[in-house]
Amino acid sequence: MSDEPVAGGPPDPADPASRPETDPRPGPGLRSESGSRPEPEPGPPRSPEDPGPPRPPEVSGPSHPSEDFDPFCSSEDLGPLRPPEDSGPPHAPEDSGPSRSAEDPARERLLEAMRSVGTGPELRPVLDRICRTAADLVGARYAALGILADDGDGLAEFVHHGVDEGTARRIGRAPDGRTGLLGALIHDADPVLLADVAEDPRSRGLPEHHPPMRGFLGVPVRVRDDIFGNLYLAGKLDGGPFTDDDLGLVQVLAAEAGVAVGNARLYEAARRRERWIDGSVAVTTALLSGDDVEDALQVVAEQARRLSCSAAVAVLLPAEEGGLELVAVASDQPTGMLGTVVPPDHPVVAELLAGNALFIDDAATSPYALRAAARAFGPVMMLPLRSDGRVLGALITLRDRGAAPFTRAERALAGRFAAQAALALMMAGTQRDRERLAVYEDRDRIARDLHDLVIQRLFATGMLLEGARRGTAVPEVREGIGKAVDELDVTIQEIRAAVFALGPGPAEAPSGLRTRVLREITTAAVPLGFTPSHRFVGPVDTAVGERTGKNLVAALREALSNAFRHSRASRIDVLVDATAVLRDGREGVRLTVTDDGVGIPEGGRRSGLRNLERRAESLGGSSWYASGTGGDAPGARGTTVVWEAPY
Repeated sequence: MSDEPVAGGPPDPADPASRPETDPRPGPGLRSESGSRPEPEPGPPRSPEDPGPPRPPEVSGPSHPSEDFDPFCSSEDLGPLRPPEDSGPPHAPEDSGPSRSAEDPARERLLEAMRSVGTGPELRPVLDRICRTAADLVGARYAALGILADDGDGLAEFVHHGVDEGTARRIGRAPDGRTGLLGALIHDADPVLLADVAEDPRSRGLPEHHPPMRGFLGVPVRVRDDIFGNLYLAGKLDGGPFTDDDLGLVQVLAAEAGVAVGNARLYEAARRRERWIDGSVAVTTALLSGDDVEDALQVVAEQARRLSCSAAVAVLLPAEEGGLELVAVASDQPTGMLGTVVPPDHPVVAELLAGNALFIDDAATSPYALRAAARAFGPVMMLPLRSDGRVLGALITLRDRGAAPFTRAERALAGRFAAQAALALMMAGTQRDRERLAVYEDRDRIARDLHDLVIQRLFATGMLLEGARRGTAVPEVREGIGKAVDELDVTIQEIRAAVFALGPGPAEAPSGLRTRVLREITTAAVPLGFTPSHRFVGPVDTAVGERTGKNLVAALREALSNAFRHSRASRIDVLVDATAVLRDGREGVRLTVTDDGVGIPEGGRRSGLRNLERRAESLGGSSWYASGTGGDAPGARGTTVVWEAPY
């Protein structure tokens, strides 16, 4: 007879194999589909010693639930609290991974880490927070975030956590990511989990003074579809290796970090664009305000330096003899380069005048870098000032040696800034041409009036006086009338000379230093309302060199402009002395401009005077001014501006 139970008979409770794992019939304490509780079926007979299944304990007051208590079930849905003693061992549940008690702390840490990295809009604090949060999440001693360069070759920035500043200084330069394990991770974007970093064949070892570390974990950080960088973790605090669970947590955190970095980059890009737009507005206002062009170009240089985070910025315009002349410099250090002309045969001149922008990572190794820049600077941007197909000049920004190269975003924003500056420069030139044309038209009208009306009337008056002199016999009267006629002749000659000076003159007229000084004085006479007096001493045209003469004329223009805008003078005297002895004993030329105006107020704007100083210093000379020198009487007003330089 078989030991198997008869089909349809009750199972033997003593045989665990005879019990099915699931019983479709409602068990004790469970309701049937009809909602009524079925009567239990009779089981096998019990022995007198068998007490049967234990009863649930009676609850007389508050008590703690047992281990099998499920708080999501009602009291009516509970079955027996434990299986019958004679029913064999309970069925063990399948292993579904870590228990809830083990998962909850890790889940809470991950959620807190994700909340932490997503706070704050600024990029640099977000990067620091990612490193710190990742280290806390998996208990790592060190964390770092390597940010890829624009070209994807190496790291542009290395943000670290866990290494103090003193140790970082002793280590020296941050890794560039072009070699070793970090370089391999850049070219292979798969996560890396190492028990001992020294055993990996891609490792090149740690730099000197770097703290020792064994375990290593690296995952990429993606911003949208692009890899922004890699997140590195090293050295577990408990001394053990990183686990697969650690890798999973860090990968989730890296995904959230990519979102945070993307948002921070958008915010930073918007702020950066806003700053460049404000700078362009300031440049346009300066160029179109009608102030001196050199002051406006100085504003261009200063704004470009501030916006591009550069050590120095230079503005160059085409020189008369060819090449590019440096007309404005913004730098904390005196460069002595103002007025320098880059010769036309220099390769950078051809590129810039052709409208091509040049971007140099290291000035010391580029054939396009200027000689002075190659010694002191590293990354360089050279941008043409181009508008409407015309190249009006160039804008050069320079960073210190070892500084980060200009990014793609910085290059694009600087290019738009240069285009806006060129447009404003062209509009300012058009505005000046229009004003100059109005002045010439006014001069022509004055010259016609003087010739057709004033001279004719004076000539007629002289004829009347000549007739009166012939008609009188009194010697004193004849003598007085003769003197009056002579004065009229002198006046007519002076007016004719003035009429000739008001004309534009031949285009091929020689332009010696004396002629250029007179031209500046004549030009200044229109806004001043009077003609400044002038005096030349020594061989002005032959002794003074071209570069010094050009800067002297510019200094005279600046001094006359300052007198017109600020001094409210009624008299200005200009002296050009080509026999001067400079302060250091060398021979040279000295320009002295004296007015009888109100002087320079304390705390007033002195950008024009600083331009004079820079021009003189670039030639090895000097410039200064003094107030209260407009006359000999007590309390005399006025200003004297002195500019001198060697020949």
